[in-house]
Amino acid sequence: MSRKPEWPEVGDLVLATVDTVTDYGAYVKLDEYDKEGLLHISEISSSWVRNIRNFVREGQKIVLKVLRVSVEKGHIDLSLRRVTKREKIEKIMSWKKERKAETLLRSVSEKTGLPLDEIQEKAGALIEKEYGLYEGFEKAVKEGAEAFTKIGVPEELATVLAKVAKEKIRLPMVKVKGIVELRCVKPDGVKVIKEAFLNAKKAERSREADLRFYVVAAPRYCIEVSAENYKGAEAVLQRVAENIVSNVVKAGGQGVFKREK
Repeated sequence: MSRKPEWPEVGDLVLATVDTVTDYGAYVKLDEYDKEGLLHISEISSSWVRNIRNFVREGQKIVLKVLRVSVEKGHIDLSLRRVTKREKIEKIMSWKKERKAETLLRSVSEKTGLPLDEIQEKAGALIEKEYGLYEGFEKAVKEGAEAFTKIGVPEELATVLAKVAKEKIRLPMVKVKGIVELRCVKPDGVKVIKEAFLNAKKAERSREADLRFYVVAAPRYCIEVSAENYKGAEAVLQRVAENIVSNVVKAGGQGVFKREK
């Protein structure tokens, strides 16, 4: 659970909810801070604003950029027109991840019976500092409790954190494909090819990739690899394809691998 400073800084992107719309701008509540700010009409759009309500309305959530902060006056000036499309997307994704991470910590609190503040102190702060809170949970999906114990989180708590991560998070996967052309004119040729696929799958015991084989049209067979990133997927695809071709060739057949674009 990330601890936000009391005030945002100039240049920060903030998520806000529109509270009141006036002729000269909109007053908003900053979702991540206990603060209000002003979005002046001149900072709403680079084009002329004929009707402010065509751009903002009460209750709307928007991503804004902090222009000025006056702690003495308790005033924050904000801009909508200076936020790029990319910044908006990244900020919303980041905010969603923070909310998800906080939900995961609450699940850990329920499972352990420990207060949320204690979990934050013993684990959350360490994970946030080392990885980023949600990114830490993603790391635990791949590495298990060790991702937390190696940065000082108590083992029992790390185990529950990792278990919750694996239950609640599905990592995005990428997919790559390749074609192997296999021929074996021996009487047991079909068996040779089938065993080549089985042996290649057994040899590839990576927990980080899923394998799928299917016939395109004999003698062409497709190898499909799903993994967390393209580099890992490509490496698995290459290994598996080489293993299959090698097995068929050793049994007296022929084989060639072609990467599918």
